[in-house]
Amino acid sequence: MKNKRKDKNKKKAPADAAHLLTGRLDVTRSGMGFVIVEGRDQDILVRPADFNTALHGDTVRVRVVSEGGRSGRAQGEVADVVDRKQMEFLGHVEISASFAFFIAASDKPMPDIYVPLGKLNGAVNNDKVIVRITEWEKNKKPQGEVVQIMDKSDANDQAMKEILLEAGFPIFFPENVLEESERLPDLIPAAEIAKRRDMREVLTVTIDPVDAKDFDDAISIRPIDKGELEIGVHIADVGYYVEPETTLDKEAFTRATSVYLPDRVNPMLPERISNELCSLRPHEDKLTFSAIFRMTAKGEVKDVWLGRTVIHSNHRFTYEEVQEIIEQKTGLYQPEIELLNEFAQRMRKQRFKKGAINFSSTEVRFKLDEKGKPVGIMVKESKESHQLVEEFMLLANRAVAEFVSKIKVNKKPIPFPYRVHDTPDKEKLMPFIEFAKKYGHVFDVQTPQAIAKSFNQMLQDVQGKPEQHVLEQLGIRTMAKAIYTTENIGHYGLGFEHYCHFTSPIRRYPDVMVHRILQDCLDGKIEVDKKLESKCKQSSERERAAMESERAANKYKQVEYMQNYLGDEFEGVISGVASFGFFVETVEHKCEGLVSINNLLEYDDFRHVESDYALVGRRSGRQFRMGDKVTIKVVAANLTKRQLDYEWVITVAEKNAILSEVGTDPGVGMEDRPKRAHPGGGARRKQGSPGGKPGGKPGRKKKK
Repeated sequence: MKNKRKDKNKKKAPADAAHLLTGRLDVTRSGMGFVIVEGRDQDILVRPADFNTALHGDTVRVRVVSEGGRSGRAQGEVADVVDRKQMEFLGHVEISASFAFFIAASDKPMPDIYVPLGKLNGAVNNDKVIVRITEWEKNKKPQGEVVQIMDKSDANDQAMKEILLEAGFPIFFPENVLEESERLPDLIPAAEIAKRRDMREVLTVTIDPVDAKDFDDAISIRPIDKGELEIGVHIADVGYYVEPETTLDKEAFTRATSVYLPDRVNPMLPERISNELCSLRPHEDKLTFSAIFRMTAKGEVKDVWLGRTVIHSNHRFTYEEVQEIIEQKTGLYQPEIELLNEFAQRMRKQRFKKGAINFSSTEVRFKLDEKGKPVGIMVKESKESHQLVEEFMLLANRAVAEFVSKIKVNKKPIPFPYRVHDTPDKEKLMPFIEFAKKYGHVFDVQTPQAIAKSFNQMLQDVQGKPEQHVLEQLGIRTMAKAIYTTENIGHYGLGFEHYCHFTSPIRRYPDVMVHRILQDCLDGKIEVDKKLESKCKQSSERERAAMESERAANKYKQVEYMQNYLGDEFEGVISGVASFGFFVETVEHKCEGLVSINNLLEYDDFRHVESDYALVGRRSGRQFRMGDKVTIKVVAANLTKRQLDYEWVITVAEKNAILSEVGTDPGVGMEDRPKRAHPGGGARRKQGSPGGKPGGKPGRKKKK
């Protein structure tokens, strides 16, 4: 029943405000809802009684029922749910003699889900399960079914699945989607091969990570006349198997991307397609969509051919194997690998010369045991083998975007899912430029090209220096985020006027859309998709959700790994600064944790100076600045919250320096100083706790 309570302070909405608005419902922990409508200054408040089956994160149509009067906050009611963020939930079941209810393990309030006894699928009372909503009528409880019973002893599996579900990624494929994928034939019809350019006799290889299961790109090479070469970039032809508007296609669009967690991949497409039919496995005929380049002996592109092909991969290389061939100058297909690498390095050098920015971010991989527990952390380096593949994929992506950009319908460019990256916002860039100046780096901000040149000069100059990591990370943060859109504004970071994603259709839906539009262009049968911009928006949003899930899962693994080192000390680098403390990334493990401001009150009052990315002591002048090296102790590792807490370890010399600055006798122990209250009230905790010595390293007891 609707909440009919009226507020005298609220005035009735004018007739023109009573229309439906579309937005995303954000539910607070208290249960109150706010619909965020793009382009509207203020959110629309919705009371729980007016959710109309909507849940946190759902896209809804909302009707404004009253404007906010003095408060300015409009109130509304959900008319209907446009799109569910989540249909599967993790929690536990409570079973009685005649019915069962599922209670979600969520910090966002949501109704219990009624589960008929026949839909428990073996679950018993209090089992931890995943339930899928099957139906939900207005003014009734949602109804669902148990789709998986969790192993209570496997906390890792529960945590990874919870991360995926909360981000709105389904863990299981619906039966009709799996059935459709299973019906696809293994054999490629001769008639289909006859339609395509046959590349099966050309030397073709794949280069992927050692643990990859799906290979969606391959590279071919062969000499042609006049000393020139033909180099092909061949991409799995997912569009041949996944046709528009099928259940497979709709599921792929909803997911929009595969999600890569430390111990698993949550795929966009069923394994039947991603690991079997479309995977470019060695010694098998495969259908591909290709960009084939005619290049000079110096690696200059003379011509490009785009179209559908059939290939036969001769060998499956790992990055490590190719790197060894490059370094040792010997091995299988060594001359071809060396030539491809030479061309890639030349293209890479040329790209940076033309304005691409040479950012390199550190990627961490976890070494896991058979139960998924992290037993080691490795820093992934970008070597020449990775760059070889990257440069040819960039070349193909750019060639496709350039080709389509020239095609017009009614004298207008056709809608196409470009991958774009905006130029820097000068206002956001200025604090970074001022910070970089303190390390001696000067920026020319006259044009976007000049900014890119300055960035590259700085990145070159900081190589191997202590400030390298902090300047790289801060530089990346000042940049706009790349998105999919039909408005081609170019890709600033890559220095390309035209760019799209063509090379990974097994794991990205925009690439599937690119393949379809490209084929329409090649066939001369172009159908303008008026909904393409909204499809691009969906893909961008799901990409962000996937990245956030990957970060959350990596953080979980970091915390799980550092539980083994409680009480231990490590060297670290300050990776972030806020008013409540500073973040430190350990040098050895690349694990980030927080040193709380409360941990520093023993020594001084520290204030946040945003322009310097620093905490500065009011009396001592002691600074904790991004990029500074510090020693920390691991004091807490909370898996539930995915949080690491560190404590700053002060040396005797540092302590004496601070105490002399604030006018305290260095010979007097910290515990003898007058006590001050924490900001939250109450006396501060003594740093000289059991195990600590007055004047020594406070409260530290080295773990053995």
